Amino acid sequence: MSAVKKSFGARLVDFLLILMIVLPFLGAITLKVLTTPSSEGISITGAQIYFTIPMPIQDLPITASQVNSVAVLISTLGICLYLTRGLKVVPDSKRQLVAEWAVEKVNGLIEDNMGPKYMAFAPFVAGIMVISALSSLSSLLGLFPPTSDMNIVAGWAILVFVLITHYKLKGDVWPYVKGFFEPIPVFAPFNIIGEVATPVSMSFRHYGNVLSGVVISTLVAYALRGLSGLLLGWLPGVLGQFPFLQIGLPAVLSLYFDIFSGLMQAFIFAMLTMLYIATGAPEEA
Repeated sequence: MSAVKKSFGARLVDFLLILMIVLPFLGAITLKVLTTPSSEGISITGAQIYFTIPMPIQDLPITASQVNSVAVLISTLGICLYLTRGLKVVPDSKRQLVAEWAVEKVNGLIEDNMGPKYMAFAPFVAGIMVISALSSLSSLLGLFPPTSDMNIVAGWAILVFVLITHYKLKGDVWPYVKGFFEPIPVFAPFNIIGEVATPVSMSFRHYGNVLSGVVISTLVAYALRGLSGLLLGWLPGVLGQFPFLQIGLPAVLSLYFDIFSGLMQAFIFAMLTMLYIATGAPEEA
């Protein structure tokens, strides 16, 4: 009887964790459907502002990118809890095998690109990749991808820049400042610009690739709808209004921009994070 209760309790916890993964996205989709005004033309804008919180200095707008980011974070936490629940010394479930495979791959990535002394960064790098990938893939659900909002990606890049600077300062402040004047003092302005350019280049690279995919996919989809009406509008009844030319190509573009490109940008952002931190730290750190 206790085994049955334990089995039922375990299944209940699994069900609740699955809800934790799915419900945030369902909530974000519901909020978008209820608040997005109907539009018949092309509308390529930034993240929709759901509401604004009055603040003493400047009002705080709550946008779709912020809401969807929170949904991604909650869902990511649910995925981690689901994969790591009930771990055993000898794996007896597929999800533990998946979790161990993911840990081994990330640890190998850290060891190959940063070195054994940076193994503690494995959870951080894995978190960056998963959150970035889920943020980009959320566009497949019709949501505004947080990675196409410069504020979101810039926040990640600034966090990485703080880590880079922290490890550079572990070699003492004077060597860090002295490095700006090498090889000769006249290069100091260029070295400072290069230092500041690190988070700028990381954020613009990620943001630009994701946003360009959204813009191109939207323009192609609407262009095909117009072309379909122009070429096939002579068909009788509903057939003349159906966008036949929208079938196929937008889906192929979505496979590239939303899936392949999104996953690739998540991997590149994580790789740059590892390389910048590892190369910025002094040898004795």
